[in-house]
Amino acid sequence: MKKRVVIVGAGFAGINAARELRRADLDVLLIDRQNYHLFQPLLYQVATASLEQESIAYPARNFVRRLGDHINFMLTEVIDIDLDNKRLITTTEPVSYDYLILAAGARTNFFGNKAIETHAFRLKDLDDAVALRNHIMRCFERAAQTDDVEERKAWLSFVIVGGGPTGIEFAGALSELINTVIERDYPEYDAGKESSIMLVEGMDQLLPGTPKNLAEYARVRLEKMGVDVRLGQLVVDATPRSITLKDGTVIQGRTLLWAAGVKASPLADKIDAPKARGGRIAVNDYLSLDDHPDVFIVGDITYKEQDGKPLPGIAPTAIQMGKYAARAIKRIEAGEEPEPFHYFDRGWMAVIGRGTAVANTFGIKVTGVIAWLLWLLLHIFYLVGFRNRLIVMLGWAYDYVFFDRKVRLILNWTDTAKLPAVTPLMPEERQETPQPERM
Repeated sequence: MKKRVVIVGAGFAGINAARELRRADLDVLLIDRQNYHLFQPLLYQVATASLEQESIAYPARNFVRRLGDHINFMLTEVIDIDLDNKRLITTTEPVSYDYLILAAGARTNFFGNKAIETHAFRLKDLDDAVALRNHIMRCFERAAQTDDVEERKAWLSFVIVGGGPTGIEFAGALSELINTVIERDYPEYDAGKESSIMLVEGMDQLLPGTPKNLAEYARVRLEKMGVDVRLGQLVVDATPRSITLKDGTVIQGRTLLWAAGVKASPLADKIDAPKARGGRIAVNDYLSLDDHPDVFIVGDITYKEQDGKPLPGIAPTAIQMGKYAARAIKRIEAGEEPEPFHYFDRGWMAVIGRGTAVANTFGIKVTGVIAWLLWLLLHIFYLVGFRNRLIVMLGWAYDYVFFDRKVRLILNWTDTAKLPAVTPLMPEERQETPQPERM
């Protein structure tokens, strides 16, 4: 009887582990609470009306079907892990394993601030992206229906917390949406002049931990696009109608996006192992647990240091971890010792806007159009499925040529239509799926 490998999570780590096992003499089961793989780095483009939500998701069963008959998919949610008996407790039935690859991802970290958790939007799954797009488009409609200058200003005020790639990319995309499309669509007001976008970052630079010249380039470009960048500042409170900064500034606005950090999936609490910042599970050099070498922890749920620094929570890290775990299992089955995991840093990149981005690839710092083209090529390469790649490329080409956003829709795709227009989905109604973070 073949041994069974169970992979929990269909994010970047999970699908790459499954792909690496496509020729292994093992039974493989991929488990996720959603029936699709989500390309999370492009969620902000769904939220800013550039891409349809279906174009960045790929059916999990279609993915595993192409890998072989020995790889299957199960739609369920893992709620507990019995390491001693090698068993997962799910919402449907128990699942036994010989090897476990835990790739359960991460969720938004509000750092204990309940007011912000209640009133801020997040951007971690498709529901979040569509809810945010619905809300943004509704704000533009509400602004067109009032003659009160202050009320209109509140509807057109957007605050983004977090100066990492998600915050930068969303701020740039929202600015372009307002200054190209919304100005044309809404003759009732001057969207370019009356709208405001504020990007708040607690550190003294954008893209913390990156070269200062690239961070400064991103700041200057965003400010030229009309984004008010606030460094060394924090958001400490929020209501449905206002956002309060640490220095006491109160912004009358209806939209707060929180992109300021993540913490491990709740499944991390089910593992009796040392935890690091954000509740991530500390692993050994083989991405496993000392007491349970048959359990591999990969992706954003993992804490691993290399050269004295924690590995970044980005898609390339998760991809390398997922592949490594699968290869380690194959080596163990072949009677060989796995090599220690080593992360190869290929760099990072973030798009700012039309024809401009920042990138640090293989130690080479690139800005402007070249970085933008690299960003486009990389994201197309990592998208799963030919159809998705084609749709995304056509969507980008359409937007670039016609200066348009074709998905300016307010849908009842989520439950937002049942809620007051000024209030985002409440946490209890917005069940967040832990996901990997960034490219």
